[in-house]
Amino acid sequence: MIKWIIVAVLAAVILVISRASLLKPRSHGFWRFFAWEFILLLLAVNLDVWFVDPLSWHQIIAWILLFSAIVPLYFGVRTLTARGKPAANRDGEPQLMAFERTNSLVTTGIYHYIRHPLYSSLLLLAWGAFFKLPSILAGVFALAASICLYFTARADEAECLIFFGESYRDYMKTTKRFIPFLV
Repeated sequence: MIKWIIVAVLAAVILVISRASLLKPRSHGFWRFFAWEFILLLLAVNLDVWFVDPLSWHQIIAWILLFSAIVPLYFGVRTLTARGKPAANRDGEPQLMAFERTNSLVTTGIYHYIRHPLYSSLLLLAWGAFFKLPSILAGVFALAASICLYFTARADEAECLIFFGESYRDYMKTTKRFIPFLV
């Protein structure tokens, strides 16, 4: 019971963080909200088995994915905050989080290889949580989160094309969306 109260509180926090985005269904934050909620449900569903049978095949895959999720998150946030140059002229875009309000197109560091390292991190988190105890329900949540993250990335790209123009279009031609050299 306590677990579901905590889930409800966290879902409410995500709702508050995403409130501006939910008013703009075409924004990347709209889809990101649903991805976060599905990941939260996925974590909650598999929380009871998080450390059960740690050497089973699915737990090993889960831990690899979960630890791997830290890499694009760390390098994505670090590169974006260091090189993105926060822009006051983007204050009219409330769906953007503070570190997303960049004035410069970031194409170096991890962004040299993938356009969406933060969403890649969330994909790894979702599938890592799924592999804690693979089930149909967990699979539905992981797949739903993945679909939402795909739409998040597409909406984000549309926003970046509007703000950065042709330089972003050129950047899209040289990078992959989520996985370097593949997707």
